[in-house]
Amino acid sequence: MIHPSQVVSIHPYFKVKPGKLAEAKAVLARFVAQTQKETANLYYDFTINGDVIFCREAYVGAAGLEAHLGNVGAILAEFTQIVDILRLEVHGAASELEKLKPALAGLNPEYFVFETGVKR
Repeated sequence: MIHPSQVVSIHPYFKVKPGKLAEAKAVLARFVAQTQKETANLYYDFTINGDVIFCREAYVGAAGLEAHLGNVGAILAEFTQIVDILRLEVHGAASELEKLKPALAGLNPEYFVFETGVKR
């Protein structure tokens, strides 16, 4: 099992533009299909509350998240034409978060540093 200190999770909240919910939902399946190929992905799923979409996702280290961003970049560019990013959080060990700051700078995320957790 991977210790929580080695995991980086990213928590994006998207607000769907008016009249675009069905289109946004269709894109989610494409994200999942593309992410399915990634070996450093630990989990990846979407939840919806009205017109807000949340993606629950985690990766093995900063490298795993960076690989994911490269893998879904084209889909994300398309998706952000029909949604706005409401909030973006990135959680992980301080050393891993530092590695991600250049790649994520344009998205203005909030960074949460790992403190402690259960190891199974």
